[in-house]
Amino acid sequence: MHDATRGRGPIDQFIDAIEVTAAGFLAVVTLLTFVSVLLRYFFAWAIPDSYDFTRLLLGIVIFWGIAVASYRGDHISVDLLWSAAPAWAKRTMDIFSALVTLVAMAAFTWMFAFKVIGTRADNVGTFDLRQPVWIYYAIAWIGLGAAVLLLVVRTVRLVMTPEKLVTARDPQAIE
Repeated sequence: MHDATRGRGPIDQFIDAIEVTAAGFLAVVTLLTFVSVLLRYFFAWAIPDSYDFTRLLLGIVIFWGIAVASYRGDHISVDLLWSAAPAWAKRTMDIFSALVTLVAMAAFTWMFAFKVIGTRADNVGTFDLRQPVWIYYAIAWIGLGAAVLLLVVRTVRLVMTPEKLVTARDPQAIE
C-alpha cells in the first residue's frame, strides 16, 4: 500500500476518485482537441462531431470540477472580512458559506435532472453522428451529484473535524 493512502478512509478514497475522474475528463478534452487540430491542419480532415464532443465533454469537466473545488474550498472567494475575523468567527463563516453553497448546489442538481430527462425525451443528438446528447448531460449530472455529496462531507467535517479541512489560505485558522 502506498504511504500517502495508508490510513485514509472510504470517504477520502471517494474524494480521490472524484478528483481523478475530473482530471480524466480534462485529459480526454485536451487529447480530442489536440488530435482534431492536428488532423485538420495536416490532413484537412475533421473528426465527425469533434466540436459537439468537445463542447459536451467540457461541460462534464466543469461540473466534475465544481465537485472538487467545492470540497476543497478552492473556488473564488473574497476574504476581506474572513481574514480579519477571529478563529471562531472564521469557522462560523465557513460553516454558513458551506451550507449556502450546499443548498444552492442541491437545487441546481435537482433542476439539472429535469434537463437531462427533457433532453432524453426530446431525442436530441449530435450533428454528424446523431449520438444521444442526454448521456453526456447525465454524466455531467453525476458530477453535480458528486458535488452535493462532497459539500455534505465538507460541511460535516467543518462542524465535526475542522482540522481535516485546513486550506492553504490560512493554516492557523483552526484553534
